[in-house]
Amino acid sequence: MAQIKYIKSKKPAAEQETDTMPPKRGSAAKASAKHAADKPMANTKAKITKPAPKGKAAATKSAAKGKTAAAKTNGTAKTSRAKKSPDSDSAETDGEAETKKTATKAKTTKKTTATKKASSAEPAAPAPKASRKRKADGEAPAAPAKKVKLLVKGPVLKEPPTQPLNVYVFGEGTAGELGLGTAKNCVDVKRPRLNPNLSAKDVGVVQIEAGGMHVIALTKDNKILTWGVNDQGTLGRDTTWDGGLKDMDDNASDSDSESGDDNGLNPKESTPGEVDWSQTALAEGTRFVEVAAGDSTSFVLTDDGKVYGWGTFRSNDGIFGFTPEHKVATRPVLISNLKNVTTIRAGANHALAMDTKGAVYAWGSGQQNQLGRRIVERTKAEGLIPREFGLPKGPKKGITSISTGAYHSFAISRTGDVYAWGLNNFGETGIMDNAGQDDAVIMNPRVVTALKGKNITSIKGGGHHSLAATEEGDCLVWGRIDGSQTGISQSELDSLTGSAVIKDEKDRPRILAEPYKVPAIDGPVTHVTAASDHNIVITKQGKAWSWGFSANYQTGQGTDDDVKVATMIDNTAIREKKLNGATTGGQFSIITAPADDVPTSNGI
Repeated sequence: MAQIKYIKSKKPAAEQETDTMPPKRGSAAKASAKHAADKPMANTKAKITKPAPKGKAAATKSAAKGKTAAAKTNGTAKTSRAKKSPDSDSAETDGEAETKKTATKAKTTKKTTATKKASSAEPAAPAPKASRKRKADGEAPAAPAKKVKLLVKGPVLKEPPTQPLNVYVFGEGTAGELGLGTAKNCVDVKRPRLNPNLSAKDVGVVQIEAGGMHVIALTKDNKILTWGVNDQGTLGRDTTWDGGLKDMDDNASDSDSESGDDNGLNPKESTPGEVDWSQTALAEGTRFVEVAAGDSTSFVLTDDGKVYGWGTFRSNDGIFGFTPEHKVATRPVLISNLKNVTTIRAGANHALAMDTKGAVYAWGSGQQNQLGRRIVERTKAEGLIPREFGLPKGPKKGITSISTGAYHSFAISRTGDVYAWGLNNFGETGIMDNAGQDDAVIMNPRVVTALKGKNITSIKGGGHHSLAATEEGDCLVWGRIDGSQTGISQSELDSLTGSAVIKDEKDRPRILAEPYKVPAIDGPVTHVTAASDHNIVITKQGKAWSWGFSANYQTGQGTDDDVKVATMIDNTAIREKKLNGATTGGQFSIITAPADDVPTSNGI
């Protein structure tokens, strides 16, 4: 197993983190940016009204629609990764006293500059030498050092994927999210481009997931690769770069980057690199089978059901923590109270895990009730401990599938029921009891009655809307509809009446209150994915369709205007490929196709 060292567990040494409160949305700005820093509980302040049959007050979008200079990701105004600042707020990591100043990095891009923070790991303190001093009479001998228990590999619960993939990227790349390295044209990629740094033959990615501004991938030879923003240790490796700016001459097409001003990316962040496992205890023979990414977190599942992760969860107040022992984890740590896990998923600042019995666990920040259990302020740190929270389990009614949105989640049971919980300002859970109200949430998991009998096979939440695919191949959408999220034309939305839509006081549609079939998609849909405000679905024929906010070309349609209706993604790079997957970040997207000319392998 390449590049992985099996050792006794060692506690990482102290690190210093910095944090800046994310900007609040302006009242005239379009709902925007990376959902990690979004303040979702303050999204609906203007009054809107439900249709007469419901008789309830509702709320409009807090930020008026309209394109602004601040492009959207998943919750903050769009900024480019220009430089990092040494200013720190002394975020606690492992409880050690020593800290290390963060590195200052100069970045230049054509985008608006923004300040981000970086941290570097402090090497563990050496063990004290044994004293040569003679013990006094009657002095008790020193207690022997406690040995760290070696991890024992359990039975295999899940096999790793084996099909190498061609990886196509598009959208924003000013923070290295596309993994294209430091080439001049690695930002604003308008249409799908094959990533040469992820060659199916030489690298062999078999699974890939996008976070808010970073990506994690599993390879056929059992490596975990990451790239993008490394604030709060999101990449799980050291990305300190002292080599200055690197200017590569690349004349490839599909980019707006035509001047040298677009250089300056850190090659260790903008190029895929292996996660550092040297400080992590791994059972010998461990194979990785699944990866997941949140806004500032990354997770890996092993074949014997263990979960490792790194980074940190954030709340409305800044850094929240990663585990009870780690405020920020810059290297992989074992999520110790999870076992026999078969599936992992990550939202903006929460995570889900499902075990062999169909039991589901949630942990992270619970400010929007995305953990499915009550979290009170004085004990909010308990949210960092994975716990069950009221979903059915067992061979008859247990959960078979889990999925997340930014601040809400879904689970599908063996009976076909879809459960939802979390933020519900725009009815994104599919439960309309309190949709449109300020700070509306679904406190505990509830069955989404509007999806009963729909035979849902794939489901995914965005920022304030959600998508689902049915067994028949229909793509359903519901939730927020004032930012091209639905793929439904404005004239069709205006024609909706009664309980199907919630309108504001000016009679404008604001919330799609019932699951609605997305028109225009040719062919049955088999896979859906959604970001804050854009969506991609894959059909049985292997074609990708996208729509939504596109200021950074994240729809892959070659335009920075909103794509209002579902449109097939097409260019020479993918035209003859049969696509099989998609994942969406804050301002970028990735689609994949099997590399049929590369042999499959599990790396062992």
